[in-house]
Amino acid sequence: MISQRQYQEAHELMTQEALEHQIVLYNDNVNTFDHVINCLVEICGHTLLQAEQCALLVHYKGKCSVKSGSYEELLPQCTALLESGLNAEII
Repeated sequence: MISQRQYQEAHELMTQEALEHQIVLYNDNVNTFDHVINCLVEICGHTLLQAEQCALLVHYKGKCSVKSGSYEELLPQCTALLESGLNAEII
């Protein structure tokens, strides 16, 4: 039998996970690696190495989760990525 504390911790964890969203960046045949990398650095706050790795994953896998957080946090960043000509969505 689980204790009340264990139940509360499990409930808090499930609630936190439910609030977690991700920006997924998708591959396209238009934008250059440099443009994608620059956008990830400027908009998402990635380091250069992190942005390069994400750009490679997007190129070879077709998509990559580039940022996680609450929907409200991610919305302006996703909008900025879209305005920069990248294909992204919040899931």
